[in-house]
Amino acid sequence: MGKRLLLIGGNYAPEPTGIGKFNGEMMNWLANNGYECTVITSYPYYPQWEVQKPYDRLRSWYGKEEMSGGRLKVYRCPQYVPAKPSGKKRIMLDFTFAVSAFFKLLQLLPGKKYDLVISVVPAFHLGLLAIMYKKLRKSKVLYHIQDLQIEAARDLQMIRSGRVINMMLRLERFILRKADFVSSISGGMMRRIAEKVDKEISFFPNWVDVEQFHPLENRDQLKISYGFSPEDKVVLYSGAIGEKQGLEAILHAAAALREVKFVICGSGPYKEKLVALGKTLGLENVFFLPLQPLEEFNRFLNMADVHLVIQKASASDLVMPSKLTTVLAVGGLALITANPGSSLYELVKEQQMGILVRAEDQQALTDGIRLAAQGHHAELRNNARDYAAEHLSISRVMARFEETIVNR
Repeated sequence: MGKRLLLIGGNYAPEPTGIGKFNGEMMNWLANNGYECTVITSYPYYPQWEVQKPYDRLRSWYGKEEMSGGRLKVYRCPQYVPAKPSGKKRIMLDFTFAVSAFFKLLQLLPGKKYDLVISVVPAFHLGLLAIMYKKLRKSKVLYHIQDLQIEAARDLQMIRSGRVINMMLRLERFILRKADFVSSISGGMMRRIAEKVDKEISFFPNWVDVEQFHPLENRDQLKISYGFSPEDKVVLYSGAIGEKQGLEAILHAAAALREVKFVICGSGPYKEKLVALGKTLGLENVFFLPLQPLEEFNRFLNMADVHLVIQKASASDLVMPSKLTTVLAVGGLALITANPGSSLYELVKEQQMGILVRAEDQQALTDGIRLAAQGHHAELRNNARDYAAEHLSISRVMARFEETIVNR
């Protein structure tokens, strides 16, 4: 049996998108490659912001699952899940999970020692639990940052109190100093983290299953199967529907490009507002769809002519849109809102694997969609697929992670 690993994270499989998806795939890979893995997490609620069936029957107490022949144990902890998240409600969500995870960690404390404790941000303060375990059991700690949560909360004005923000930043610096390893998912985020702590920041990017997600040739037939005609130009946004993205811009672009079909697929706390705005604007070329089944998702993504990766300028380099990896894997034409100087902008420009437009610039977005819908852009599509296959396959990313973190 290999080393014993413990993950503490608020999101986990079977959540279909975001950090929960990556946490689940990471621990499954490690368990299937000989490590003894344990997870302390919550019941799946994202991106619906509601605990999903069949877990909704158990949400008020602790649960346990075993998989991978017993090499992977998942402990589910109760937490408060707001139907309509706000800054204060998100704090409560993170706080309640931290409390319930603390008691579960206490139960595991006397057992056989974990060699490495992985804390995934958000929520940033879960790193305190990992540091506590390190102090008591002399384990190593990896603090993996998927989202610069504090800066995002400040810049998106989810938390307006400067005193609260400064307190959180001081707590984060303490965790960064005490962690043995710190990693993140993009060059821009790594540079921001390096300004806070004097230690090496490892590159641990999000990945994609390049075997499951791949290009298909029959886009015209796929369009027909989803209710469109082969002549329709289909622009797709698929992912969480939240405030980081500024998705209202898609509807305003749709109002200016009524000949183009826009599909918004996903769920989230702001979907109702987008639906209402679409009705106000009288948009008959915008279609709202629920999250698609995993077994159909490759076909669904290949159906679109253009894929939108939308985020606000204030979120640049604070988050790396996880949906982009899957778009690249299917050889999709990505239209990305990112400003010069951000790591996302520089990466896409260097690799020539998408169309870039300025964030929060409505006219630039509308013009970019018009340009993207006019041609096939075969070179950009090929570059996207090649980059995903070379740099973002889970086997390559996890092999580097195993070498640079787990076995050090």
